[in-house]
Amino acid sequence: MDTLVSTDISLAAQFLERGEIVAIPTETVYGLAANALNPSAIAKVFEAKNRPLFDPLIVHIGNKSQLTVYAKNISSKAQQLAEAFWPGPITLVLQRHLIIPDLATSGLETVGLRMPKHNTALQLLSQIDFPLAAPSANPFGYISPTTSRHVYDQLKGKIPMVLDGGPCEVGVESTIVQCDGEKVTVLRLGGVTVEEIERAVGPVSIQLSAASNPSAPGMFTSHYAPRKPLYIGKVEELISTHSDRNFAILSFHKKFDAAESCILSPSKNLNEAAQNLFGMMRELDAGGAEIILAEYLPEEGLGRAINDRLMRAASK
Repeated sequence: MDTLVSTDISLAAQFLERGEIVAIPTETVYGLAANALNPSAIAKVFEAKNRPLFDPLIVHIGNKSQLTVYAKNISSKAQQLAEAFWPGPITLVLQRHLIIPDLATSGLETVGLRMPKHNTALQLLSQIDFPLAAPSANPFGYISPTTSRHVYDQLKGKIPMVLDGGPCEVGVESTIVQCDGEKVTVLRLGGVTVEEIERAVGPVSIQLSAASNPSAPGMFTSHYAPRKPLYIGKVEELISTHSDRNFAILSFHKKFDAAESCILSPSKNLNEAAQNLFGMMRELDAGGAEIILAEYLPEEGLGRAINDRLMRAASK
């Protein structure tokens, strides 16, 4: 199969209407999209990614009014979160209407819904009459893609089209929040910070632990990982520990002495660091070093989501 990279939104819509899968841009990362109401199309997503069928997918909608079409028993706090952050990088896990197939939710009675904040994605959703199930457009467990080139390099020959919408602005996946009545639980850290959520709805619980049968995407202990071993900690100590190996360094803002190194944000900007995270991980993974050494970022704002991705990417 030839894989086309194009900015043609109408062509992408045609592929999706025929039950094909298309990689699409969002503000977080590129997603591998299929008609969320078509089980055979959804199956192609799992196949292309080599994704386990027990890992549920996020369903993307193009309008806030569609929330009640695909979810039920929507609490006031869920409504508040949708009003505050949609379109944007937050996914709400709610009880689903049965119009959403079991395959999209891995048999769960809940579905993760979000409205992306990306003009190309929203234009595409406005041209079709169904929502899109769209996990990250990468082989399962590998670093998420933030450019169309990342997608093409990994999935060429497996999908018919990559819809090019430029580099992703946020750079890490959406925050996933479960809304069970008035109880709000963060299941995955992401593009909307815990602090922002609590300003909107008050105190929340955080439950990030992995599970063999996850209730949301991105909850596996090992995920978002490069193919090379990645170690995380204090860089000076890691250098001493691994001095006999050829290492590359991924740092927050400091320059370290290494043949290969990437600095996430010289100005210590956590938003910039998030935008650069996956791209720089890919760069170091493609380089000549044997292992990658990385450091924790400040445990605040988007730093918490970045640290979560680094910990899941790190060698155990």
